[in-house]
Amino acid sequence: MSGHAPEITGATRSVKSRGPDHPDEDSPLINLTEITEIELLIVRRMREMTIGDHRSLAHGSGFDYVGLRDWQSGDRFSTIDWAQSSLKNFSPLIVREFEQPSTATVMVVADASLSTRCGVRGVPIARGIARGIATIGMSAVFFQDMFGLVTFDAGARHLSAVRARIGRNHVIHCLDAYQDRRRLQDVRQTDSLSMTIASFMRKTALVPFVSDFLFDDSETVIAELALLNTTHDVFIVLVDAAFAFEMPKVSAGWIETVDVETGRTRVMSRRALSAMAGRIREWQDDVTVRAREAGLDVVRIGAAAGVSELALSEFVAERRLKKVA
Repeated sequence: MSGHAPEITGATRSVKSRGPDHPDEDSPLINLTEITEIELLIVRRMREMTIGDHRSLAHGSGFDYVGLRDWQSGDRFSTIDWAQSSLKNFSPLIVREFEQPSTATVMVVADASLSTRCGVRGVPIARGIARGIATIGMSAVFFQDMFGLVTFDAGARHLSAVRARIGRNHVIHCLDAYQDRRRLQDVRQTDSLSMTIASFMRKTALVPFVSDFLFDDSETVIAELALLNTTHDVFIVLVDAAFAFEMPKVSAGWIETVDVETGRTRVMSRRALSAMAGRIREWQDDVTVRAREAGLDVVRIGAAAGVSELALSEFVAERRLKKVA
């Protein structure tokens, strides 16, 4: 199966771009009402799971000073270091960065490649990724853990991120950054994906990797995540993408498709098009097997709201509680 990766991924991206109902890029992947529903679901379930099972979440009072950095959208003006900013003529502004003592840090690595914004019936694959981010983020809020975001594009050639902080508003800020692809800072590239991700984290973290894994070098990515797992707690959240390939029946014998990542065109038969959903399920099943063989846990989430969020939140809670213990 792995030997056919270029053929499968090339076809999948092409079909995604020609879905009958290409989502409106201006419509939100997830809105505040949905975020609130996920938050309430998590609060109810987490209270059942954690009551009496863990110690106080807060350790001491106040915040620890960790250093200086450039001002970002959402920073409080009270954190601006005016003396340091004046040395750079206030361009950019410099802020003092603090961390609240916390029991864990959660850094989500999310697939932001262009192909995830395509789908069918107005539902893009990225919607499942956004709901996964929201679920993990709101679980972090419940435990008062720091939460941050790293995004990557096709081939993981470019990574951007939001530093980890505590609070519901910061989770929403991360979701907005994922959707709008703004208010993100570039992550300095190193020789490998594992080192690039690790370089952005100050301490050991829980690292959920959220993606549909429909890219050519999935074996390499799994190997890099396994390497990262030696120093951090990494697991994969595999987003179901088969629904995006369940195309309506067409009368034409041959269909021209366009790869949204590269702009390349490809002609495929009606039979090949109708078989794509099944091939994607097989591809993702194979990814699951290879990831587990590499020592990585895999949580699979689908497009249906409710069931996937509950399963993912329970997995994150159990993983987090084991980590703290």
